[in-house]
Amino acid sequence: MATLALLSLSSPPFSSHRSLPCSNLSRFAFLSRTSGWGRRTVQLPVICSASEPNQNAESEPETSSSDSSPPSSSSDLTYKLCAGLGGIGFLETTYLTFLKLTNSDAFCPTGPGAGGSCGDILNSDYAVVLGVPLPLFGMLAYGLVATLGFQLLTAKNLPFGIGQSDARLVLLGTTTSMAAASACFLYILSTQFSGTSCSYCLLSAFLSFSLFFITLKDFGFEKVQKEAGLLVCIAILVAVTLNRSYSAPVSSSPTEIDLPYFTTEITTPSSPFAVSLAKHLNSIGAKMYGAFWCSHCVEQKQMFGREAAKELNYVECFPGGYRKGTIMARECIGAGLEGFPTWVINGKVLSGEKDLLELAKESGFELNEFSQTLIE
Repeated sequence: MATLALLSLSSPPFSSHRSLPCSNLSRFAFLSRTSGWGRRTVQLPVICSASEPNQNAESEPETSSSDSSPPSSSSDLTYKLCAGLGGIGFLETTYLTFLKLTNSDAFCPTGPGAGGSCGDILNSDYAVVLGVPLPLFGMLAYGLVATLGFQLLTAKNLPFGIGQSDARLVLLGTTTSMAAASACFLYILSTQFSGTSCSYCLLSAFLSFSLFFITLKDFGFEKVQKEAGLLVCIAILVAVTLNRSYSAPVSSSPTEIDLPYFTTEITTPSSPFAVSLAKHLNSIGAKMYGAFWCSHCVEQKQMFGREAAKELNYVECFPGGYRKGTIMARECIGAGLEGFPTWVINGKVLSGEKDLLELAKESGFELNEFSQTLIE
């Protein structure tokens, strides 16, 4: 509702000027002029500008813009740690995934422990979950943590259009699942692989627990209380999934191989040359690597004969039998075998079945005292 301000001015008309206050409720006021003799009143409209509402209007965008303030220094540090530690874990699991897919042996920086090396664990049945290599799951989890940490740090658009609070919740849920999985793997490591050294396993567990506690601290105690039920469900789901995967019965498909260990009797007699050659090979540290189910290994022993075969330094690579997922003996893994049988003579690797004369030549065995008849 407009308020009318009437101002009476006496003669001489418009002889003085002064600023007139105007009500904030109206943009218009009326200037009244009265002449002396005729007492005629003239009302002139005057437009008033109100500065205070404009100031308030200008202050509104400033207030709304404060909602998109940058993250605090503590959150900034959290995102840096998530991006850095997640990146390290991503590189580690990418390397292990490559080894798993190419059936390559892992480099163990700490060397084998009393119960075995890291290769024994990485090549075991526990390195596969639901038919998928375990490092592949780790690569995806670390990659997600590193990506969210980097994007939250740089204030870039988050994937799938999620907001910052939702992204932090996803980050906490992911690190919770990683910590739960690491706890299960540490239990398996201590019970199933006692004395085995695995630096990759310990590094992954350290990264997982560090990321979990970092995101937990940044999330805040009050918010964590509200999401405690969700976090507990995630941890239980991870534990149940791993337990079901490792306790799943082995398939009875005819393509599955399950061979208990057995020995094959050597029936051929040994010649004096074969016995002398076998003793010579043993004396220089030559080794024959083989497998109990390998027919070529049996034929190689038959060449030496019953007596000479007992003198050979023979290494059985599957002393506990063979089935899917069985790992070779550590000595065989370290020898870098390509097949069976394999001879290692004076540091030289000879793959496949070899003639006795060739073995004598490679080992430096003197043939002078034996006639051609005895060699045959």
